[in-house]
Amino acid sequence: MGPVRLALLLLAAAAAVLLGGGEAVYIPYNTSAGVVNGKLNVHVVPHTHDDVGWLKTVDQYYVGSNNSIQGACVQNVLDSLVPALLKDENRKFIYVEQAFFQRWWRQQSDMIKDTVKGLVSSGRLEFINGGMCMHDEATVHYIDMIDQTTLGHRFIKEEFGQIPRIGWQIDPFGHSAVQAYLLGAEVGFDALYFFRIDYQDRDTRNGTKELEVVWRGSKTFGSSADIFAGIFPKNYEPPPGEFYFEVDDTSPVVQDDPLLFDYNVEQRVNDFVAAALAQANVTRTNHIMFTMGTDFKYQYAESWFRQMDKLIHYVNKDGRVNALYSTPSIYTDAKFSTNEPWPLKTNDFFPYADNPNAYWTGYFTSRPALKRYVRMMSGYYLAARQLEFFIGKSKSGSTTDSLGDALALAQHHDAVTGTEKQHVANDYAKRLSIGYKKVSSRENCCISYLMISFEI
Repeated sequence: MGPVRLALLLLAAAAAVLLGGGEAVYIPYNTSAGVVNGKLNVHVVPHTHDDVGWLKTVDQYYVGSNNSIQGACVQNVLDSLVPALLKDENRKFIYVEQAFFQRWWRQQSDMIKDTVKGLVSSGRLEFINGGMCMHDEATVHYIDMIDQTTLGHRFIKEEFGQIPRIGWQIDPFGHSAVQAYLLGAEVGFDALYFFRIDYQDRDTRNGTKELEVVWRGSKTFGSSADIFAGIFPKNYEPPPGEFYFEVDDTSPVVQDDPLLFDYNVEQRVNDFVAAALAQANVTRTNHIMFTMGTDFKYQYAESWFRQMDKLIHYVNKDGRVNALYSTPSIYTDAKFSTNEPWPLKTNDFFPYADNPNAYWTGYFTSRPALKRYVRMMSGYYLAARQLEFFIGKSKSGSTTDSLGDALALAQHHDAVTGTEKQHVANDYAKRLSIGYKKVSSRENCCISYLMISFEI
């Protein structure tokens, strides 16, 4: 054997020792875990929060344009989500904003639509909240809250034969008891989850394990207006410990290939368990929720699911806690099954402050012209729908739908609040104006028709 060949063999042997030996093999990650009695159950809930306008307009967010402002493309989220869910029958995902989903749905083939319907019917894709947007709760009128929720729910009912059963108001800046009443007593939701409450209130509730409560939204209706409400311990993002897995995130991935450097399974499992135990210390029962996602994430969904598959697999092999793919519906059912007595909450979660002298109350009056315009169009929309009811909805001409869609977007917590950029505020106003013009031409005909019919 020549000296060069011998040197190469020695180098190969040394590399095998350094890399831990063995061969890279296919690992069938076991993600089939369900709830396990007697263990701390970590409900891993993959989600994305997609504002229907904020730093960019709703259309720019959908198609992914104007990325010099913010790199966000909701179309990519939904496109990549379907194949990622199909790779493993245990994977789950929740989606909220119907204004985006309906844009995407209109562009899909019958084959994709059938596939998505299968994912929804099997519970692997679940619609949460179900409104056109995640509406504000301070500067909106309750009729507009109802209308925008109804628009989204009607679409879900017609296309998928379901109605959402969980509220998911994770980003509005404070929360109203009216919302609790509407979603609990009127819409019939089983639970409502959110994040933004006063920092002092959160600190107190963390200490007394009162982040999850029965919220009584109406003194008049009493317990019939109750809804189970869950407040996230910190925010609506992944737990502390670096669990962000977008392709450009900096969190360490789970590296479980012994032939590669930086093998870190034990460390990542320890990070996960530590985060779970910390959250369990402020949560009642042996069920906690990890909100695995945040604003405009899952633009390449497989990058998230690949890491969550590994975490669930290795955490459950470790055995200290039980991790499972879940949804807020599954989590709520698990909570109810414990028969835990929950503290009672009445009144609002207003005002909201996230730090001393940092009250989020300026939006109560910001952009007053837009607020006024939204309210005026809301009243006009209500009158127009009444006229439309009397003469019937046009099948080919103008209807009230365009104004209804524009008003639904305007209830978003970065729209009527006034917290959006100026060009986005202009976009909301433009949509309202276009909707108004379409409706007004139709209503002139309606009024003329009624005058003739009643011989006025």
